[in-house]
Amino acid sequence: MPDENIQIRVDGRIVRIARLKTEYFESLEAPVEFVDHLKKNRVKANIFTFLQSVADIEPRYAYMRRHDSLAVMSITTFEHWWKSQINDKTRNMIRRSQKAGVQVRIAEFNDDFVKGIKGIYDESPYRQGIPFKHYGKDLETLRKSHATFIERSDFVGAYDGDELIGFIKLVHSKGFSSLMQIVSKTSSRNKAPTNALIAKAVEICSQKSIPWLMYGVWSQRGLGDFKRHHAFFRHDVPRYFVPLTVWGKVVLNLGLHMRLKERLPESWIDFAVDLRKKWYSYKSRERV
Repeated sequence: MPDENIQIRVDGRIVRIARLKTEYFESLEAPVEFVDHLKKNRVKANIFTFLQSVADIEPRYAYMRRHDSLAVMSITTFEHWWKSQINDKTRNMIRRSQKAGVQVRIAEFNDDFVKGIKGIYDESPYRQGIPFKHYGKDLETLRKSHATFIERSDFVGAYDGDELIGFIKLVHSKGFSSLMQIVSKTSSRNKAPTNALIAKAVEICSQKSIPWLMYGVWSQRGLGDFKRHHAFFRHDVPRYFVPLTVWGKVVLNLGLHMRLKERLPESWIDFAVDLRKKWYSYKSRERV
């Protein structure tokens, strides 16, 4: 069976929920057979959840479902994106990057590139007002964590001279590609490397005839405006929940599989996110 080698992770104590370890970057070709495989091998979980492919959002399975809202861009040609999908402000930011001499190109994933990634990550222990999980990691740890899906990934670097000031990891899947990483130096923000990297990702996808580009989850907070300005939009993809045990069936029937943040009003989440950002800004002695 083609899906048997896909890795899963299991989260939770009272309710143990299994999912693909990298569910946003790979999808199941045969979900029904994979569920049978999990049951047969008595995986230590009560529920299995999986996403349908970004490239196919018509519900296909009879399992309990809701949806995940992802940020997705529809791609035909680079010219169409440039002329019709983005606004003048975004085009000007990309031009600013070019005028500043930033060079954006596909890079080899080697020692020098990993050192460049570390230089970006170690710029600050905080990003977007919260602790940055990659800050201070050693080179070997970074190499291993970025080497996933290496056979179907493009690494793209934004260079200011010889200095790597931003990069993306673009993972290609069946019918869509995903921005698995996109990070730039805050100190180089005035050179707009992130805008230039998005443009390069669109160019690569159009050359490969890939119709969809995904950039994480859809949210009105954080990077929401940035994603919209670059032509990403909300794309609802079916998420399924399958009971693997009697307890899993009870949990699903009672609706207890939903995480707390999925139950709270959006305004409460906005308040909590803002409060968290202010707290970490205070801790890092940044002005809010």
